[in-house]
Amino acid sequence: MPVLWPLIALLATAAGVLAVGWIVDQALQRISANHPEAPVWSLLRRSRIPLQLALVSALLLVTNPVGRIFRRQDDDGAHHLVLLLLLASLGWLTVRVVAAVLEALLGRYERTVSDDPARVQRVHTQISMLRRAVSAVIVVVTAAVMLLTFSAMRTLGASLLASAGIIGIVAGIAAQSTLGNFFAGLQIAFGDTVRIGDTVVVDGQQGTVEEITLTYLVVRLWDYRRLIVPVSYFVSKPFENWTRRDPGLLAAVLLHLDHSTPVDALRSALHAYLEQHPLWDGAEWALHVTDTTPSTIVVRATMTARNPDDAARLRFDIREHLVAHLRDEHPQALPRLRTTPE
Repeated sequence: MPVLWPLIALLATAAGVLAVGWIVDQALQRISANHPEAPVWSLLRRSRIPLQLALVSALLLVTNPVGRIFRRQDDDGAHHLVLLLLLASLGWLTVRVVAAVLEALLGRYERTVSDDPARVQRVHTQISMLRRAVSAVIVVVTAAVMLLTFSAMRTLGASLLASAGIIGIVAGIAAQSTLGNFFAGLQIAFGDTVRIGDTVVVDGQQGTVEEITLTYLVVRLWDYRRLIVPVSYFVSKPFENWTRRDPGLLAAVLLHLDHSTPVDALRSALHAYLEQHPLWDGAEWALHVTDTTPSTIVVRATMTARNPDDAARLRFDIREHLVAHLRDEHPQALPRLRTTPE
């Protein structure tokens, strides 16, 4: 009988924690259904498992049914293990709650300013970096608190307190690159130099920013390769950002043609083709002779598009169309190599 009641208490604790987790999940689900405009409630459902772990570890610390089952009231090892579980689950719960709140804020902001993609990208980048930074701080604090529960660590900490300044200097020198990337990541997030979704050119390679972390940045290239760049690169070296203020872009096509090319007819053909092309945004277009050589003239056609991807596809289509038009309507305009007999 002395073992029966602690065993019943253990089972009751497990059943109660499962019931509380289920009730909280159902309540959040109902609130989310009644308030679809507030996504934070549905996002908070991800916190069910860490909440249950925190509850069960807290109840085990208070009731200590395991120690009473095995008649070991002074079982410090099991008590310490449960305490570590409580601290870890509380840290996990805090990370989930913070992530849910920040994602809900981002979703609400996206709905509010859906007509301004540049601002949405900027806030998306800032909230992503803020979530990573807060999560890293929570993990570090949780790990430090867990370590302080060990008596050996407390003694070691007291003995090293006098030399903390020297250790800090050494650690700062050793982690100079990591700390530099960390602060560079925060500068990128809140300095609005580059955002998730921006089209950038890094070392001559064009790509789209896919992910920004505290230490590196992932650029997806046109052939789906991923270029991993330290974030410190974007605060210490120049780079091109094609979509920082406006995703629209001016595309250009260069053609080397014969001097007899009817430029006015080619300009009319370009305008007629742009009028029916779905990728042209209707803002600007032009066709000019920009240079001449002894054997050819250089014709540049320019047109605007809504984003860099549309600009690239529009440039390809315009080049093909103009070459085909000259081949079919004005073949004498294509470059020729002139030779004269002696």
